[in-house]
Amino acid sequence: MFKIKPKTTQVIAYSVLLALTVITIAVLVFIILFIFKNGIRELSWSFLTQPTKEMGKEGGILPSIVGTLLVTLFSIIIATPIGVGSAIYLTEYTKGGAIRRIISFGADCLAGMPSIIFGLFGFIFFVIMLKMGWSILSGGLTLAIMILPTIIRTSEEAIKSVPNAYREISYSLGGGKLDTIIKIVLPTALPGILTGVILGIGRAISETAAVIFTAGSSLNMPTSLFSSTRTLAVHFYILAREGISMPKAYGTATVLIIIILLINFIAYRLMHKFISKYY
Repeated sequence: MFKIKPKTTQVIAYSVLLALTVITIAVLVFIILFIFKNGIRELSWSFLTQPTKEMGKEGGILPSIVGTLLVTLFSIIIATPIGVGSAIYLTEYTKGGAIRRIISFGADCLAGMPSIIFGLFGFIFFVIMLKMGWSILSGGLTLAIMILPTIIRTSEEAIKSVPNAYREISYSLGGGKLDTIIKIVLPTALPGILTGVILGIGRAISETAAVIFTAGSSLNMPTSLFSSTRTLAVHFYILAREGISMPKAYGTATVLIIIILLINFIAYRLMHKFISKYY
């Protein structure tokens, strides 16, 4: 019987994993370079600061930039405390049981649901039933529900990874459960929690189907939470699908990627700066 040496097995496993990692990074780099190659020539100060004209054939994308940031910011403000609070409840206040299973099952179902379903729900419930209309408010609430499972799951795993010894030491020194969670558990689990929030931001910024049904596609500059708006992802989709202007579509996609990269860079810098105070 042929038997592979343990050292050979290790080399094979290392090589396969390295190859998979390189392929993943190569795909990411290829997508970014492809978009940049076709869209970087469209970037200019006027493109970033002027209002959209003639359905996107002329002018810039300033209203879409503002709309994207407002919808995403509102969704994160709503989803983060609910998601982190749910994760704390699941890990610190429940030890198995029916309630935990029901919440976990619901979060898993939401995570696997197509975004178009969220869009249809948001349209029926927020836009029509609650009479919020196509607005930043409707879009933000819909996106908050959509990214909630991501924040709950990542926060839950981050809190679980905190050693129980930290909690026991806090209790032995007279700390209560809430004090232990706020001062010990959450700061230790913060990197994992922020990772979930960053993933939620990325999904909210790049979402199209759920937003077009709830936030609308107005090209006007939003003035309040009840204003309809067109996000960058929706603007790119409409420009490309309708064949209005492919150069403008690529330019919009380039700006969208740059915003996502900047948000991730700033978030990770702040995360590492915060972590350095504890480690």
